[in-house]
Amino acid sequence: MAYVPGVALLAALAVGCSAGSDGSATDADSKPGGPTVTTAPPGKYRTLPAPCRAVPSSTLKDLLPGVAELPRQQQEKALRGSPTITYDTDRKVGCSWKSDAPDSTRNLSIDFERVVSYDPLVSDDDRARSLYVKKENAAELPGSATPGTAPEKGAPTGTGGGEKGQEKETQKPGDGKGSADPSPSASSSAGSPSGTPGAPGSGGEDLRPRVISGLGDAAFLDDLLNRAGSTAQQRTVSVVFRTSNVIVTVRYGEQPALVTKVPDSKELQDKAQALARKLAEVISE
Repeated sequence: MAYVPGVALLAALAVGCSAGSDGSATDADSKPGGPTVTTAPPGKYRTLPAPCRAVPSSTLKDLLPGVAELPRQQQEKALRGSPTITYDTDRKVGCSWKSDAPDSTRNLSIDFERVVSYDPLVSDDDRARSLYVKKENAAELPGSATPGTAPEKGAPTGTGGGEKGQEKETQKPGDGKGSADPSPSASSSAGSPSGTPGAPGSGGEDLRPRVISGLGDAAFLDDLLNRAGSTAQQRTVSVVFRTSNVIVTVRYGEQPALVTKVPDSKELQDKAQALARKLAEVISE
């Protein structure tokens, strides 16, 4: 009769030891009260669109006057574009186009940059936001300084602001778009006719470099007029926008054949913005 209880006692001791061992291991691994490390979420976009195929042929023909009149093979080559040489196509890609018409030369380029943060505590979106702010500050938009951020004038931006190194040869809008006379007296007046950048256009539009609403998470437009000596003046409009962890730059420029002609700021701005909105849709597809 004493044998059975002895066996039961041994079994109970074995179970108790096993339970105690498991409980100790669990407590050691859990380390209650220890710090919890949270990794920042990745960006929304993991890939980039093919830049040279991102713009429809119909749009390119509108942006590049003269291309539609070229022979078929030359037209196809012009519309194909030239891809930007990059070392990591998962992170940055671009494409450029050019057209030569009797009255002017047009240049178009687009760039996509997918931002990746290698800091586990900083998200891709936050890193992209920081880079975008630097670009906007470098553009020195009138009356749109970002609180708490100082322009890094020595930093390369890849936007219209990156051309600030030619300040002696470029002017911000408001410097003579509406005048046919490129002389300083005709082009430096702040109170120039309607349609001049820096003043309301014929439809009341503000043509100064500015922040743009309704395009991506944040966007701005820059407008530079090259005044290099006696050569024909070239205007370049840049639209830069950020959507999540991707930053897109559109540059659209015109150089008239005649020295006395100044490129139309409103036309270039309207077309550059329209293209930027198309590219925002392409990214989201």
